[in-house]
Amino acid sequence: MNDWVFTALGTQWTITTPEPLRDKVTEAIRTELERIDVTWSRFRDDSMVAEMARRPGRYPISAADQPLIDWYRRLYEVTEGAVSPFVGQTLADAGYDAAYSLRPAATISVVPSWESVLAGHASALDVRSPVLIDVGAAGKGFAVDRVAGIVADHASEFIVDGSGDMVFSGCSDPVRVALEHPQDPTMAIGVVEMREGAICASASNRRAWADWHHIVDPRSSSPTWNVLATWVLAPTTMVADGLATALFFTSDSVLRERLGPPTDRFGHLTVTRDGHIEQTEIPGLEAFW
Repeated sequence: MNDWVFTALGTQWTITTPEPLRDKVTEAIRTELERIDVTWSRFRDDSMVAEMARRPGRYPISAADQPLIDWYRRLYEVTEGAVSPFVGQTLADAGYDAAYSLRPAATISVVPSWESVLAGHASALDVRSPVLIDVGAAGKGFAVDRVAGIVADHASEFIVDGSGDMVFSGCSDPVRVALEHPQDPTMAIGVVEMREGAICASASNRRAWADWHHIVDPRSSSPTWNVLATWVLAPTTMVADGLATALFFTSDSVLRERLGPPTDRFGHLTVTRDGHIEQTEIPGLEAFW
């Protein structure tokens, strides 16, 4: 198997295929990731997100990006506002800004409600008032799926790994994926075998500074503390990525009830701050706890 390792969206990617990808394929991947970045990054001044933070208006979105916004709206609904794309200014004020200052401001912005900033989200974002969007809860998973769609046209067996958000397709042999211990990155609390589908994780120790980390509860405009880490297995990386964040706020049983089929068919593992472990039965999981 051949690994193509590169950097995009501010992180390392690895695409594994039986044969090296042709130049036209790698160029198509880079082009798509740049398109996503210039649209959705809150860390660059020339992005559409940066423009929405400066002025209201109607901002057309690509048909390819509509599933991302629709998924955010669904997550917002099933978590009763706990997963929101409008946490950007709160995170920036807390120090997770474009300069990565990691110095919280004296005043932290309150996360606005969906209806107060968006009048509509079909084909375009109708922005009522300037808002700094952050798609970190599902955006990288979305990007992994977009890359996988390109690779699938040229390889029947592959792995796309966007810095831990991973999708597998047609793997002839099971691939062992370690589940990083949320309190010790040199250890694993388990290993899961993957052939098909996606796995994503979210952990409060990954981007932590001062009294903050990157998983913010919009209802309090402050970090959530009850959960240490989550993992989700789902058919697509975007869904797995979003649900990994949703599980910090909402139990898996409530999510399944509110989502309904087929999105309710996901595997999960949640580690709480008091050391409790909750899980769905996951085929191929070897637990170390």
